[in-house]
Amino acid sequence: MKERTLIERYRTHLVATERQALLTVDTYCIEIGCFLKWNRIMELCPEKCDALILSRYIEFRRKQGRIDSRSTAKAISVLRSFYKFLINEGLRVDNPAVLLEIPKRNSRLPSVHSRELVEKMLTSVDTSTLTGLRDRALFELIYSSGLRVSEAVTLNVGDIFFSEGIARVTGKGDKERLVVFGGEAETWLKRYLAEGRPRLLGRNHSSALFVGRTGHRLSRKGIWKNYAILTSQLGMSSHLHSLRHSFATELLAGGADLRSVQELLGHADLSTTQIYTHVDNAMLRENHRRYLPRLREYQSHPEG
Repeated sequence: MKERTLIERYRTHLVATERQALLTVDTYCIEIGCFLKWNRIMELCPEKCDALILSRYIEFRRKQGRIDSRSTAKAISVLRSFYKFLINEGLRVDNPAVLLEIPKRNSRLPSVHSRELVEKMLTSVDTSTLTGLRDRALFELIYSSGLRVSEAVTLNVGDIFFSEGIARVTGKGDKERLVVFGGEAETWLKRYLAEGRPRLLGRNHSSALFVGRTGHRLSRKGIWKNYAILTSQLGMSSHLHSLRHSFATELLAGGADLRSVQELLGHADLSTTQIYTHVDNAMLRENHRRYLPRLREYQSHPEG
């Protein structure tokens, strides 16, 4: 079966049978596209690959993209899904990917920024340009509401309710939830909608809240690129997801309960939200070390 045909049938399977979110479908199909291309280069047949060949592919992915344990685990999960599909299609009788060992995820704490650092970054956006005005509104909203980038790009103008100070967000698994946003985000959103979006949109018609220079919906890659440029100009090393992490950490530090933070972030499992309590404790210990060194000395030498 041709690569394109196989990927399209796999895409249909993910959407119709497994009911995966479109973003997940795109991610899975991209990974399988890489796998099929590797098979073609190595003159292999994907329908006949065994676990040893699959492990060679995973090793290739590690060396090629320097992927971490989390990305490796995702690649193996995609292969398991793909071979399950081949079994359903009658092209395979077993699933060799189940023999691959999924590596344990690194227990790294998410990166967070102080309120002062986030403030410095946001105020450095050049709002004299149309795209700068848009980016200020976008980053303010992500930080104020703890949005994922994928959630921000799918927002439509009709999803913002200024009178209530809430936004309707479509998260993972196409689940909708309501998030709140603060006064600063509201100010910049209103400015963007009044001064920036109409001019970026031009003659185009779109329901998208955030649009690019062509008047079409802004992409995730476009947002990541703009954020990377901004932080590099400030000499910062930061990932856009850090704004979401900082949002959650600040809420918990301010006394919010885990369940409320879970709802706002759109986490399906409370254990996912609990990692931010560890971040808060780690920050507390670091501040203790930095600002109370004498107390630390007394604790080390109680007899003194």
